Amino acid sequence: MESTLRQLTAYAAVARAASFTAAARQLHVSQSSLSRAVADLERELGAQLLERDTRNVQLTAAGVEALRIAEQIVNAHRSGMKELQRFLLGESGAVVVATLPSVAAVLLPQVISGFRSRRPEVAIQILDGLERSVLDRVLSGDADFAITTGEPSGRLEHRPLVRDRFVAVLPQEHPLAARTEVAWEDLAREPFLAVGRESSVRRLTDAAFAQIDAPAVPAAEAGSVATVGGLVAAGLGVSALPALVLPLLGTGPLVHRPLTDPVVDRRLDIALRERRPLPLAAQRFLETLEEFRTQQRDLPPGVSWA
Repeated sequence: MESTLRQLTAYAAVARAASFTAAARQLHVSQSSLSRAVADLERELGAQLLERDTRNVQLTAAGVEALRIAEQIVNAHRSGMKELQRFLLGESGAVVVATLPSVAAVLLPQVISGFRSRRPEVAIQILDGLERSVLDRVLSGDADFAITTGEPSGRLEHRPLVRDRFVAVLPQEHPLAARTEVAWEDLAREPFLAVGRESSVRRLTDAAFAQIDAPAVPAAEAGSVATVGGLVAAGLGVSALPALVLPLLGTGPLVHRPLTDPVVDRRLDIALRERRPLPLAAQRFLETLEEFRTQQRDLPPGVSWA
C-alpha cells in the first residue's frame, strides 16, 4: 500500500469541502485529476471512502477515519517542510562554537545576545577548552568553527578577529604595581607564576621570555588562569596574562599593567575547516560577529578588533 501525499491531500480537500468542484478550485487542479486521485486512493486502500451522487459527497465510516489520518499526515508534512525551510534559511537548528574559556566568558555573550535577538529559534552550544582541544573539535566536525589561537594549517582556514595584549598581573602591594608599564625583564626577576604547558598563554609567555634571552623558570604553575590569579593575589609571585582573561581572575587584590619590551599580543582567529560548507545558521552567526567587528563594538581594555 503506497498512498501518496498527493492522493491524501486530494481526498482531505474533497472530504472537508464535501464537493469535488469546490476542492478542485481550492487546490487549483482539474476536477477530473482530483477524481482520479481519490479513486486511486480508494483502490489502494480497498475501501470506499465517499458516497457520491450528482449533487452530494458523503463520507463513509472508513472515509471519516481516513480523513482523520490523512489530515494528520498532510499537516505533519506541511509542518516538517516549514521546519526544514527555517533550518535552510538559518532560522532554526544549532550553532556549535569551540573556543577558549576567556572568549566564551567575555567576548561571546554580547555576540550571542545580538544573534539570538534576531534568530531566537537557533540554539548556541559552546565547547570551551584549551587551544589544541578547540582546534580538534573543528577538525573532527564536532564544532562548526572555532575562535582560538594557533597557527594556520593546511586543514584549517584562519580569519583574524581580535588582538589581545599581554599585561603584567601583580599583587596589589608589589613594588612593580607603582609603575604605569612593566617590562618582561622586570617579570623575569620575580617569582613567576605560569599557566600550564597545554595553554596557548604558556606558549606565548615562554616565547616572550626567550625573545629577551631571559627564560623564567616558573615558581609554580597551574592549569587554570583563575588559579594563577589566586596565587598572585596571595603574594606568591607575578604573572603575565592576556587582557581578555582578566575578568576570569575574580576580585582579589590584584593590579595589572601593560607589558612592554616587547609588546606581546595574543591573536584570536576564527578557524574553519577548509572546503567544508557551514550550516546557514553558523554562517549567520559569523555575519553577526563580523558586524560587531566592523562596527568596532566595545571590547575590554587591552583587546582590539583585528
